[in-house]
Amino acid sequence: MAQARVKARKESVFGERFAVFAECLLTGVWIAVASLPLVTYPAAFAAGARHLRRRTSHEAGGWREFVADFRSALRGGWIAGAVGWAAAAAVWVDVQAVRAGLPGGPLVGAVGLFALIGLAVAGLRAAAVWVPGASWRALLAAAGRRTVLDPAGSFLLVGGLAVVASSAFFIAPLAVPVLGAVAAAAVAVEERHRHR
Repeated sequence: MAQARVKARKESVFGERFAVFAECLLTGVWIAVASLPLVTYPAAFAAGARHLRRRTSHEAGGWREFVADFRSALRGGWIAGAVGWAAAAAVWVDVQAVRAGLPGGPLVGAVGLFALIGLAVAGLRAAAVWVPGASWRALLAAAGRRTVLDPAGSFLLVGGLAVVASSAFFIAPLAVPVLGAVAAAAVAVEERHRHR
């Protein structure tokens, strides 16, 4: 009888963890769909991260709550998305300078690339702690500090972004569900930082 209870408990832990993994993949699809207008990706990640926080806290939530959170996050999130694309365009110009062989190009290109990676990590960290009514400016400022002060957590998110990029390179459709895993990683990194 005791062995049956232990086995059932192990199976329920496995089942719960698999359910969270499946929810991450589904959330990745939701994030990808919500990010189609291109400047909405911060709001999409914020809604996805909030959905995953609800799921891991055993709170009810689904597509309707995701959409409500997305609409709320979009109020200031689209500006953060536009700034992110502007930064990516600036880095693209830097890379073109490197390719053209301009003096100092490699240094400027490397600095620009590292700055873009740092901005992406700060954006993910800000989205992971977003709540309705929060100011994106304040969230990004605090996330920028955490990005610098918690290099281990930031490196984990860089690894997550590398997985998405390599997934997109090898099998493009695989990058869509992996977005949810990156949102889950951002939530986990922020939880880890909060508990430290």
